[in-house]
Amino acid sequence: MKVLVTGAKGQLALDLIPLLERSGHTVIGFDSSSLDITDPDRVGYEAARVKPGCIINTAAYTKVDLAEKERERAFAVNRDGARNLARAAASIGAPLIHVSTDFVFDGRKSTPYGEDELTGPLSVYGASKLAGEEEILQLLPAHFIIRTSWLYGMMGNNFVKTILRLATERDTIRVVYDQAGTPTWTRDLAGVIVTVVDAIEAGTLDYGIYNYSNEGVASWYDFAEAVVDESRRMGASLKCRTIEPILTSEYPTPAKRPAYSVLDKQKIKKAFGVTIPHWRASLIKMLEEADGAVIKAEEKQ
Repeated sequence: MKVLVTGAKGQLALDLIPLLERSGHTVIGFDSSSLDITDPDRVGYEAARVKPGCIINTAAYTKVDLAEKERERAFAVNRDGARNLARAAASIGAPLIHVSTDFVFDGRKSTPYGEDELTGPLSVYGASKLAGEEEILQLLPAHFIIRTSWLYGMMGNNFVKTILRLATERDTIRVVYDQAGTPTWTRDLAGVIVTVVDAIEAGTLDYGIYNYSNEGVASWYDFAEAVVDESRRMGASLKCRTIEPILTSEYPTPAKRPAYSVLDKQKIKKAFGVTIPHWRASLIKMLEEADGAVIKAEEKQ
């Protein structure tokens, strides 16, 4: 099947596109320079020209703290871009797979969030992503909205790369321990998206909102400790000797984060028969595959 992918140079798409191609799909990828999803005419034109059987939107404004200052830009990409893609998909009769976020929730719960839970974003970023979901729900019945959390991969900037860079520079790293969620490897999420595309091609169309992250629960502190411990076990030379747990109040940021944003994945497991690995197992696999490339890539940025 022909698939149009936005955000083609982002960390998720860089894992997704090769997996789609290996599964026999033809991918037409657009990055922000070749397709501005905030331009409705351009989005409509490209959709009509390419005529894909499915559109996948991995493009997003993801600078969570900067979004507090750049509200208009965040909403332009995350809300208006989603609207434009939904309209384009509707015009050519194609389903849309749209990647969203755990930040649509307020984090006041202490048990995993299901797809039907009340939303309540705390930040401009979360609000803009929720607004994008709402646009899709209103305009396009043929949608798969996949909410995910704490993405990292070998490409782009992410928490794993930041921690590894800091671990080569500092004796001590201070990391928040009172925010809980689940780290998610982009390769795992990409694999699930391919499964959804395969289902679309097969005519299995169970549309709706789905949660996907790796299994398990971690604080950012737990995640950082795992990154350093596993990297050192694999032979990385790291300066860091101590990771200090701190409260969110000790590390204030412009944007508020949910204190708890673990996602319930039962729906996607049942609908698509997916098996989800634990976050630490996926982190180890990613670091083994990277073989030091993650640190090198971050040092060059």
